Amino acid sequence: MKIGIVGAGNIGGNLTRRLTALGHEVSVANSRGPHTLTELAEETGATAVRVEEAARGAEIVVITVPVKAVPDLPAGLLKDAAEGVAVIDTGNYYPRQRDGRIAGIEDEGLTESQWTERQIGHPVIKAFNGTYAQDLLDRPRPAGAPDRMALPVAGDDEAAKAKVRALIDDLGFDTVDAGPLADSWRQQPDTPVYGLRGGVDEVTRALAKASPERKPEFRG
Repeated sequence: MKIGIVGAGNIGGNLTRRLTALGHEVSVANSRGPHTLTELAEETGATAVRVEEAARGAEIVVITVPVKAVPDLPAGLLKDAAEGVAVIDTGNYYPRQRDGRIAGIEDEGLTESQWTERQIGHPVIKAFNGTYAQDLLDRPRPAGAPDRMALPVAGDDEAAKAKVRALIDDLGFDTVDAGPLADSWRQQPDTPVYGLRGGVDEVTRALAKASPERKPEFRG
């Protein structure tokens, strides 16, 4: 499968490593340009490209950049993607530590991923946002393994969600359908499921325990 990754930090870098190892054709980009990704490309066999080129022909695009950087993504980022492209948003809103106050999230009550969806003009699937990057390398397990981790996946496009869940299974993790994007607050920072290294039952219970109320430290 052809996969584009926008953002080459901890999550983007380790997804590049795992997905290329599984035989996927990966294009990876960051805001600083492909010349800064030479080592990652040589290590993995991925193709380092400009952000504008990352989605070209891709069946899945992963956007893994700070929330405050989403509006800076190029217009038409997905125009050359494959038909029916699934877009994964891994973002987390940290208003005090990094992102500043975002009115759409604070005043309109949008979830982080709903706001991101609005910025890029395309449906997104929220996944990997509460996953430790190192776990992508260290904790894949075969299907049915008793210690196989499960990751929550939220979104409104059922076909795209199914595609993303299949990819996560390929990566060595179970998934739990966390509902529509409007419910993706259940997996945002400071919720019970965030950073949880649990199986399907544990993740399901953690999602059910979440509260939509943001603590003051997670409000702008």
